[in-house]
Amino acid sequence: MTNETLDAAAKILPAEAIDAIERAATSAHRHERLFSERAANIKQSAVRDVFDISLRPGLVSLAGGSPYLQSLPLERLGQSAAEIIAEQGLTALQYGGGQGTEELRTQICEVMAAEGILDAKPENVVITAGSQSAQDVATKVFCNPGDVVLVEDPTYVGALNTFEAYQVEVGTVPMDEHGIVPDLLEAKIAALQTAGKSIKFLYTIPSFNNPSGITLAADRRQQVVDICRNANILVLEDNPYGLLRFDGRPLTPLRAGNPDDVIYMGSFSKIFAPGLRIGWALVPAHLQRRYYLASEAVTLCPPTLNQMLVSAYLRDYDWLGQIATYRGLYQERCEAMLAALQKFMPAGLSWTRPEGGFFVWVTLPEGVDTYPLLQKAIDAGVVFIPGAAFTHSDEPSNKLRLAFSAVPPDAIEEGVRRLAPVLREAVAAL
Repeated sequence: MTNETLDAAAKILPAEAIDAIERAATSAHRHERLFSERAANIKQSAVRDVFDISLRPGLVSLAGGSPYLQSLPLERLGQSAAEIIAEQGLTALQYGGGQGTEELRTQICEVMAAEGILDAKPENVVITAGSQSAQDVATKVFCNPGDVVLVEDPTYVGALNTFEAYQVEVGTVPMDEHGIVPDLLEAKIAALQTAGKSIKFLYTIPSFNNPSGITLAADRRQQVVDICRNANILVLEDNPYGLLRFDGRPLTPLRAGNPDDVIYMGSFSKIFAPGLRIGWALVPAHLQRRYYLASEAVTLCPPTLNQMLVSAYLRDYDWLGQIATYRGLYQERCEAMLAALQKFMPAGLSWTRPEGGFFVWVTLPEGVDTYPLLQKAIDAGVVFIPGAAFTHSDEPSNKLRLAFSAVPPDAIEEGVRRLAPVLREAVAAL
């Protein structure tokens, strides 16, 4: 724990927390010498830190990317869970297969077909504990320490944490308003290969990138896969938001026409319920067994009861109708956020205009560091995620992420109204 880290923490955490950190830092236990080098790279998620703060009463949280579960038929789902335990409890509460139930893997192929992946086979689907686990397994299977993983800039903080934990180098690829720029991706690969680097895969969130909300344009999608294929680089496609396109016409995933070159990761966390921790990976057939064995070594078997509840939901409920409900809710909230930003924010700021998903990405003028602004925002009664959480760089970031998915429109407007003076003061101080 460096002095700089403590100084940064002091801007957010209460004094008693800082005292505890300092005591821990000066009284290292002998067991700390047993930590692996990898353990030093495992960091507390900035999103988790802010999520805990956002639970304080009276705060408007524009931080967490949570689905609006109040729209689910909770009472009926409770009855379904009770029936599963009462009628199939010996199966639901027992160990299960490491790859996941055949019923759910078959249903997942139907879910992917709704987006345009029409050739998926249940035997190539591996059920995971959310897509975070699927990322972890992919990194473990393909990456040695020092290998390179390419990512969009910005990208999902959980993926960055995974790559850092496995001692993988992260190479960033710039985006514009249409996603990854193919020419810049090609140039990045060429530069890294010239430097003798081993690039294993491109990690991408092509639809409504977390945190930026940017979508990879349809005419760039095959270009990106072709560039990676030519360089013998896999594509790791993370697509938890794809079905949540506001207009109801999701763009075709990268995996659709590229079964041998893309590992596709999906999740029920955004389209159903994150607490069930059920995601999946659709793995190329020639890679499936090694990937499955690595997944089984981590979780032994995904939770059978949770899988059976997801299967009941997909079988007995209008899950596509629920997704349409989500789309309408999130579109209304996104529009409320964009309108509030237009109404309250000072000149000199810009923001993305997502076509789906959960997030808006706000850019302040160069020279503003949004991390120190977090405490001022909390004092003003609103919470956001500083942009530095979503980049591999240690440099200050002039960006921040706002989430609209779990907040009613009137609260979104109030949250943006509270945030605006904090940002206005920061811009005026330049």
